[in-house]
Amino acid sequence: MTASKIIKRGKLAKQSGCNLETIRYYEKIGLLKPPERTASGHRLYSPGDQARLGFILRGRDLGFSIEELKSLFSLVDSHDYSCGEVQDLTSNHLASVRSKIADLRRLEQTLAEVSARCEGGNVPECPIIDTLFGRGPAARP
Repeated sequence: MTASKIIKRGKLAKQSGCNLETIRYYEKIGLLKPPERTASGHRLYSPGDQARLGFILRGRDLGFSIEELKSLFSLVDSHDYSCGEVQDLTSNHLASVRSKIADLRRLEQTLAEVSARCEGGNVPECPIIDTLFGRGPAARP
């Protein structure tokens, strides 16, 4: 590893678009391994550390939870994994995403129905408030 490829945390944050505190948090919870340090205590990130942060950020962008990422890293770090194991974890995540999408579609429909019944204006009755209090026909999605 050459010194020109090793960077400090500020540069890592800037290059990755990730907050300094987020990098520190990932270290604290074990997603990022503790980096080497200079004699004065500055953290030094190797190309491997940089790639690992990129993996974490892409995983988070895809909605993987911290625990799911820990599971993926446990496979990767063991150097003894199969594509099938990774696919199983990803399939479980995909099922969770699809379930959330279905929940959001039901929520969207309920909100659209309640909103459509509201005439707006300056009247004291409001079907949206009635629904939130559990008094309207769409009180439970």
